[in-house]
Amino acid sequence: MAETPESAERITEAELAVMEALWLRSPLSANEVADEVAPARGWSLATVKTLLSRLAAKQAVHTQPQGKRFLYSPGIAREAWLGGESRRMVDRLFGGSAAGLFAHLAESEALSPADLDRIEALLKELRK
Repeated sequence: MAETPESAERITEAELAVMEALWLRSPLSANEVADEVAPARGWSLATVKTLLSRLAAKQAVHTQPQGKRFLYSPGIAREAWLGGESRRMVDRLFGGSAAGLFAHLAESEALSPADLDRIEALLKELRK
C-alpha cells in the first residue's frame, strides 16, 4: 500500500465512506462495496461505482480485473491518510502548532479524563 503523496487529491466525505469499507475488508467488488455503504446512505450501485472510479483516478484505490468485474483494494494506508489529514488540519487551523490544537481542546473542555491519560502516556513514551 502506498503512502499518501502530498500532491494527492483530497478524499471527499462520500469517498471516505467507500475507503472505510475497503480498509475494513478488501479486495471487494463494486457490488460488495455497495452492500457495505449504500443502504445507510441511500446510494445506488451507480453512485458507488462513480465514487470507486474517482478514487481510482486519485490512486486512492487499486483495481484488479476478475472476470467481468473489478476488485477494489486501498491504494493508501488508513494511517497514512489520517496522518496527512491531521497535518493539514493542524496547519490550516492552528498555524502548524499541534500544541495549539491541544490547548484549544483543553480550553473547550473537549478532553475526557481518558483522553488526558492517553496523551500523558504518549508524551511519556515520546520523551524516552
